[in-house]
Parts: sequence; C-alpha cells; structure tokens
Amino acid sequence: RGVMLSVLLPVLLTITSFVGGAYLVMDTTAGERERQSLEPLLATPAARGAIVSGKIAAACITGMATLLLTLLAFKLSAQFSGGGIGRQLNLGVASMAQMLLVMLPMLFIGTALLTFLSASAKSMKEAQSHMTWLMLHPIKSELWQYAVPFLAQNQMLLKVIRQETINAQVWAVYLAAGFGLALVLWWAAVRRYHQERLAISG
Repeated sequence: RGVMLSVLLPVLLTITSFVGGAYLVMDTTAGERERQSLEPLLATPAARGAIVSGKIAAACITGMATLLLTLLAFKLSAQFSGGGIGRQLNLGVASMAQMLLVMLPMLFIGTALLTFLSASAKSMKEAQSHMTWLMLHPIKSELWQYAVPFLAQNQMLLKVIRQETINAQVWAVYLAAGFGLALVLWWAAVRRYHQERLAISG
C-alpha cells in the first residue's frame, strides 16, 4: 500500500496543481464573457496586464490552498490507515514544503495556460473543453526531463517521497524551465487581453 500511495501521490498532486484554480480562471474569463460582465471590466482605466495578473494570482492562491489541503489529507490518511504507511512515506513538514515548491511552476503554468485558452472561449462549456492533462509514469531520470512540464513534477515528487537528494543543478533546471514557461504563458494571456474582440460576448 505504501508503494501504491507513493506512485499515486505525484499523479494526484500534478492533477491538483493543474486544476486547483482552473474553475476560478475559467469563471473569471469565459464565465464573465458569457455573463457579459467582462466588457465593463475592460472599459475601466485598469491596465489589461493588471487585470490578467489579478485573475491569475487569485487562481494561484486557490490552487495553492487546494494543494496544501490535499497534502494534509494524504498525511492524515497515511497516519490513520495503520500498517506503518505513514512511516514509509516521507510526509514530514519539510517534505510537504518541498512538494509545494515542486508544484509551484506547474500551478503557474496551469493557471496561465487556462487563462490564455479561456480568453478565446465564449462560454464556460467551451473553456472546460480545454481542460486536458497528461499522466506520465516514472522512468529513469535524465536532466532534460526536469524541463518538461508534468514529467518534471512527477520525477521531482518521486525524489521527495523516496527521500532522494535533489542536487542544485536539478533544482536550477526545474525551476528555471517551469517559471520560464509560466512567464511566457502569462505574457501570452496579457497579449490576448489586449485584443478588443475579447470584450465581445457574442
């Protein structure tokens, strides 16, 4: 059971980080277009970049809270399940903090990507059709894998759970690639908000 949980946790956290703030992002973009409340917002003096950044920040806070609750639920269930599973899995405070750090790039990537996609959707239903994710199974680690979204998160979480040492080079590649992609997607979302047709709900 401990092995099964150690394999399940990275997949669960990756999905949670990607969809934790997804519905807030879609509701504040595609949902506002559908309710025709986005046009008055865009007509205010507020900068488009500030509007987009506010929506992404709110979704990231929601996603982080979801991740934290997921980790706490996993920790409690492992402790009360018996069989020493709680001791087999590395779910201490330091490990949970590491896992949250590992998932931060994916959280930003997911919210920025869904903001960008939802900005082109005319309804919540259309925005929800964009929600797809990739599940990857553990394979032998190579440095380049830590620059690939989803795969990188899976590999990093497995290292934390197995209490393997993560060297500075791996952290550098992982964080630079993750936050770099998130910034590109944020920039693309801001550019899309500058398109005048975004305010047109029909």
